[in-house]
Amino acid sequence: MPKMKTKSSAKKRFKITGSGKIKRKHAFKSHILTKKSKKRKLALTHFGLVHKSDENNIKVQLRLK
Repeated sequence: MPKMKTKSSAKKRFKITGSGKIKRKHAFKSHILTKKSKKRKLALTHFGLVHKSDENNIKVQLRLK
C-alpha cells in the first residue's frame, strides 16, 4: 500500500507550535493595502491560531491524526 501523503496546500499554510496548537497567517494582507489603516495592517501581520473546531480537519490534511 502506498504512503499517505500530506496535502501540499495545508503544508504551506499551517505550522505546529511546541504545545501542539496550529498557527496560521491572517488573510487580507496581500493587496489593496492603501485603504487599510496602519493599525489594521499591523494586526494582520501577526500569526493567529486555528480555531478548535477546525483543528481536526487540518490535522487530517497534515496526516497528524
